[in-house]
Amino acid sequence: MAKMKGGELIANYLVQEKMPYVFGICGHGNVGILDALYDVRDKIQLISPRHEQCAGHMADAYFRVKHKPVATLTSTGPGSANMVMSLATALSDSSAFMAITSNVPTSQHNRGPFQELYAHNQADFAQVLRPVVKRAFQPTRVDMLPLALRQAMDTMVTGRPGPVNLDIPYNVYQEEADVELPQASALHCAHRPGASDADVAATLNLLVAARKPVLFIGHGATLSEAGAEITEFAQLLGIPVITSPNGMGCIAGDHPLALGFIGRNGAYPANEAGRRADLVITLGTRFDDRSSSSWQDGYSWNFPKTQLVHVDIDPQELGRNYVPTVGIIADIQVFVRQLLTALAARADITAAAYAPWLGQVQGWQAEWETFVRPHFGDSTNPLRPEFVVGTLQKVLPEDVILCLDSGVHHNWFMQFWKARRPQSMLNSWGYSSMGFGVCGVLGAQLAAPDRPCVAVVGDGGFTMAPYVLCTAVEYNLPVVWIVWNNFAWGAIRDLQYGLFNGREIGTAFYKGQTGERYNPDFAAWARACGADGTTVTRPQDLAAAVEQALKNRRPCLIDVHVDADVRPPSTGTWQLPPIPYKEPVFGKPWVA
Repeated sequence: MAKMKGGELIANYLVQEKMPYVFGICGHGNVGILDALYDVRDKIQLISPRHEQCAGHMADAYFRVKHKPVATLTSTGPGSANMVMSLATALSDSSAFMAITSNVPTSQHNRGPFQELYAHNQADFAQVLRPVVKRAFQPTRVDMLPLALRQAMDTMVTGRPGPVNLDIPYNVYQEEADVELPQASALHCAHRPGASDADVAATLNLLVAARKPVLFIGHGATLSEAGAEITEFAQLLGIPVITSPNGMGCIAGDHPLALGFIGRNGAYPANEAGRRADLVITLGTRFDDRSSSSWQDGYSWNFPKTQLVHVDIDPQELGRNYVPTVGIIADIQVFVRQLLTALAARADITAAAYAPWLGQVQGWQAEWETFVRPHFGDSTNPLRPEFVVGTLQKVLPEDVILCLDSGVHHNWFMQFWKARRPQSMLNSWGYSSMGFGVCGVLGAQLAAPDRPCVAVVGDGGFTMAPYVLCTAVEYNLPVVWIVWNNFAWGAIRDLQYGLFNGREIGTAFYKGQTGERYNPDFAAWARACGADGTTVTRPQDLAAAVEQALKNRRPCLIDVHVDADVRPPSTGTWQLPPIPYKEPVFGKPWVA
């Protein structure tokens, strides 16, 4: 064994685990590890954004694109407290990164020093993060670090991925001990359990009895990189596929069998197929309220009348909201491969049995297209939302990584965007955090430096994190932000209009009491930071502005003025108890 400082041990372990980046911000609490990172700066780069929450969102998005984790580094007190939002976002969406937080020296525990939380236990910050991480570790000596580092790495990537916290007293960074680097983790996404033969057979037997089957795929399918297998299985039997936002791209969005998202702001064919199916095989989804029309029977699903095969790597998600006919703990890619292998020996399962059902689904697709397509060509000022989505679909290349923030624009993209590749549409779905899209696109660009990375963000969300422009310029990241500018917290204002008879308060951006709409000049803001900036108020200018931004390969912000009075058509419902849920704008609920 060699004597090593704690900071040196951590830095070398991150290098050993082939983490190319640490996203973090300096502070007195972590200054003791910065010198160790300086020594390995040729192997691991410290990227320092202007806010800790941004560092977490960057690490989250990096994992979603690359499926390999990186680390974040924050100081004691407020710096680490700023990580709560990004850790909650990652945990909710099964994304992984190692959050290294710093704490007060062990010699000062429970003495109430600067930035210690001690009301219930000494150096208690790890308890703050417990609800928003998969596991929290707090090694208080250098010789405790090897085990904590290895266990944190394994926990983060095994089974359902999730962020972990290493909370380290800052004396541990500088103290020495006789220690060795822990052995490199052998569990990086390699733990892929399969289903039993009995469960595979039970699934196929349900398919024999079914006449109206659908697949419902989510982030579990994306994380297992099962897109090719799912597409093959769906094509082999002609089974339509419904996707959650984080499952989009596993089957190409423009594939004839892809029905899109389900729920209130889902596509009509998805809701119709979901509520009328007699068998649902769900692969890596949770059936949360937004993808199930708040569990109202007949709006998106009809369980238990519909048979349900629920497959997930996390046993806690099986039966959380709907009791499955067959519940299976398995990796999605492994399970679908098992189905394909077993299907080869089953002559009693053919696409012909489902052909009438597929014809019915195609009729709903045509009906929906007839309803929505005319507005994609509308030339209005300000721009119609459908026009913006449609133009970006045409202009952005196939390999684009689209990073979406929370807001009304996200509803439009869930409904109409057709992701053509897996891991190419990044959403804060489970926690719906403003700032994820604004900041996360920086991490996506670092994960995929040769691909165009575009964030579509609301005007409200962007003003929460405008410092991202500084980071993009500092590190020469050619990210493009498209600001969906409707001069309002549009999604919430629409709820006021729909549920409270238009009694609007606190949701529109006005200058003083004048009633004049107000937002900063976002394009000028970008230029002041050293990025490119342009404003689009005419529909004929949007495509050219986006094409030029992609061609320039420089940080760029495009401020797009979007019509605030056009709302996504609901095809399911969503309830805010005890406020009654609304009937769909298009389509009708159906109970068998």
